[in-house]
Amino acid sequence: MSVISVDPRRKLGSLDRRVFGGFIEHLGRCIYGGIVEEGSPLSDERGFRLDVLELLKQLRISQLRWPGGNFASNYRWQDGIGPKDSRPVRPEIAWGGTEPNRFGTNEFIEYCGALGAEPYICLNMGSGTLEEALAWVEYCNLSTSTAWAEKRATDGFPSPHRVRYWGLGNEMYNNDQVGVMSAGEYIAEATRWARAIRRVDPEVQLVACGLNGWSSWDRAVIDHLAGLVDMHSVHIYTGSADYWTNVLAPHMAELAIVVCSAALRRARYMKRLPRAAKIAYDEWNIWDRKTQGGLEERFSFSDALAVATYLNIFVRNCFWVRMANIAQLVNVIAPVVTTADGAEVQPIYYPFLLHSQGHLDEAVDVFVDGAVVELQEERLTPWPYRVREMGPFRLVDAAATVDREGRRLALTIVNRSEGEEKAEIRLHEHVFDAKVRARTITSAGRPTRVGALEQVDLSDSTTPTHGNNFVMDLPARSFTLFEAGMDA
Repeated sequence: MSVISVDPRRKLGSLDRRVFGGFIEHLGRCIYGGIVEEGSPLSDERGFRLDVLELLKQLRISQLRWPGGNFASNYRWQDGIGPKDSRPVRPEIAWGGTEPNRFGTNEFIEYCGALGAEPYICLNMGSGTLEEALAWVEYCNLSTSTAWAEKRATDGFPSPHRVRYWGLGNEMYNNDQVGVMSAGEYIAEATRWARAIRRVDPEVQLVACGLNGWSSWDRAVIDHLAGLVDMHSVHIYTGSADYWTNVLAPHMAELAIVVCSAALRRARYMKRLPRAAKIAYDEWNIWDRKTQGGLEERFSFSDALAVATYLNIFVRNCFWVRMANIAQLVNVIAPVVTTADGAEVQPIYYPFLLHSQGHLDEAVDVFVDGAVVELQEERLTPWPYRVREMGPFRLVDAAATVDREGRRLALTIVNRSEGEEKAEIRLHEHVFDAKVRARTITSAGRPTRVGALEQVDLSDSTTPTHGNNFVMDLPARSFTLFEAGMDA
């Protein structure tokens, strides 16, 4: 039996809802044929796919990153404003093909509004210039009678968009990036951009371009941009056809957060800053290239368990992780997939759904005591990470939150065991009040109609209880959202 001990008094930090963020990029069918499909009977007058929008609304996406990704490093934002039929078609050199520019800044802002998400724009630091970046911020955020603000009003948006979050480039260390830079080149450029952007709008939150949290790039960028940015980004994808490697690999994110946060603390100390920058884990997902065309990954239930583990890690580390963006939302390595006549969800949709719907205000300490597993052979492809060295791992992984009043508990539990596990949930200095609810997902072992997607079974049960402990059965290879009221 695993014992999950929860102490509601030991607060780890406030859970920022921005960890339940998304990412959309002009890649494959993510935007065109996913987010928008003009002329489809499933779309509204703006071209937004309403079936997709409804599925994403259920995920309670808090903020949305756009336009990339690699695409951002060659994106001319001015091409995506004004009348749609007058916008130029450009070569798309990040992923190949052409870009029609029918989904641009204002469409993105409208989509965020429809979704109930805050906009997060990644600036083009590849082929783009500082002048273009400043103009974009002016277009989006200023209410004065300046040229770009007036252009926005002419385009039908008299009120400013108030885009708060801006990324200073995307993966500028990456050789696949347009305008790839050395760390020194990036630091010099990002320093100029950060100082200038804050002169246009002092209220913006800036995100520096990071790698995996522990690289020499990260150390240099953190040391030099401390005090100029609000967050440092981390990008790690994992994935493997091997079950154990796949479900344990997300713990690389925990390592990244620990090392990156240490560097952020060090930079604060060395520069005597009033506060340290935090972490924006603004690209993450399971991706081992079991893909169809356009990076359309087909996910298994083990991928769902891995996604649930990523989210547990973000909850546990919420003091440092203030933003996270699953990459991406539709069709491209995504929880939602579309055809011309409908949209369906993949297994990774459900852990995100339960996490975002269930978790509360404050993360609290949770300790799992139980069986462990060690990787005997690592098969993590194509990502060059050493998961085995981080073991051994608990078979059961958990994260917990409480509301501000300390009267409600949410506990997310991943059972990675290939057999059923019993779990005893123990509350310290609190008791359960009357009943608990458990929503559990397991693999249904059968496909859906779209592209042979694996189907998921969701069970929902409510059980009367009292006292400070509760014993429950965790099905093999399952994820559970456990919810309860509490009394001190």
